Amino acid sequence: MAKVSTPISFKARLHRPAKPADADWLFFVLPQAASDRLPTRSQVSVEGTLDGQPFQVTLDPDGKGGHWMKVEAGLAKAAGIEAGATVAVKMAPMAEEPEPKVPAALAAALAANPAARATWDDITRVARRDWILWVTSGKKAETRVKRIAVACDKLAKGQRRACCFDRSGMYSNSLSAPEPAE
Repeated sequence: MAKVSTPISFKARLHRPAKPADADWLFFVLPQAASDRLPTRSQVSVEGTLDGQPFQVTLDPDGKGGHWMKVEAGLAKAAGIEAGATVAVKMAPMAEEPEPKVPAALAAALAANPAARATWDDITRVARRDWILWVTSGKKAETRVKRIAVACDKLAKGQRRACCFDRSGMYSNSLSAPEPAE
């Protein structure tokens, strides 16, 4: 996978996700040729334009070696686009990964465990994002609670990476693009 030196341009069809039924956001799957130009098969933060409207977002892996992008309601409204539209996209990886948003339960657990917090503060933003993805990818609430405890225990012991977590979804089928409603 080559590093991107020029922006990646393509057209994509917007979809509304089938679940949740009341979703106010849209999504599209990147064409494979566009996804292949990104530096990783896992999450990657990009910036660019969607029908001329600027955005910064972290793309998610689709579990098939590609990526998909969630289009928040505000961006769709600003661009004047709806589900079913074909949009012009231009994007490139961000020079620096943004700080990930830490779920409240994980933040509270880290605050209560100074040793885990010390490792958390010392790891890279990508490593923090991986821990967050591992915790939040649990389908059941009790799984996510257990993963927070395991993450804090491992971080407190100095483990810097979420071990054995398939960041691309290709081998564990844990990640995929949403199913379209239409």
